[in-house]
Amino acid sequence: MSEFQAYLQLGFEHITDANGYDHILFIMALCTIYTLIDWKKVIVLVTAFTIGHSITLALSTLGLINIDPAWIELLIPVTIVITASLNFFYKVPKGSFGKKEENSTTRYALALFFGLIHGLGFSNYLRALLGKEASIFNPLLGFNIGLELGQLIIVFVILSIAFVVIEILRAQRLSWIHILSGIIVGMAFSLILNNELFVSLTGGSAE
Repeated sequence: MSEFQAYLQLGFEHITDANGYDHILFIMALCTIYTLIDWKKVIVLVTAFTIGHSITLALSTLGLINIDPAWIELLIPVTIVITASLNFFYKVPKGSFGKKEENSTTRYALALFFGLIHGLGFSNYLRALLGKEASIFNPLLGFNIGLELGQLIIVFVILSIAFVVIEILRAQRLSWIHILSGIIVGMAFSLILNNELFVSLTGGSAE
């Protein structure tokens, strides 16, 4: 296996790892309001997130920016809570599914901005893998592509489940959005409350 292939696999495994489900939760929060019918909108949304995390993944891995990992680990679940909470204000557009939502531009901007934060989280893991690696271009490229492949699979699974629930089982679309978003918010709050930095800042004690 080449160096590129090895890091591609590591990137894929990192974002799909159930033990580090914070990034999965964020992607779920982004896609909750959509089904497979809305795949074009989701592509734009995921592309915005990709651009964001690719920028900071590259800059941080190259050593051009350096932010305390403890803050990043706290900010990531905060981005999940904010994104999932916005879903409660979503209004299903009347008429065709192709109609553009009023808040779509805001969601694209948030995906881009929050992608910057998630990219810093990815870079912490990648830098730990690299160690004193002389050349980082191939590892960086392979890892980033691996992230994207894993991300696309997660998105496809989420949209497929939503399609089955809403279009086939005929569940109310808003009920699906609110229930799933509520679960995501709850899980993200748990990550925040058990975060070491949050515990130290609030003077509490983690379970």
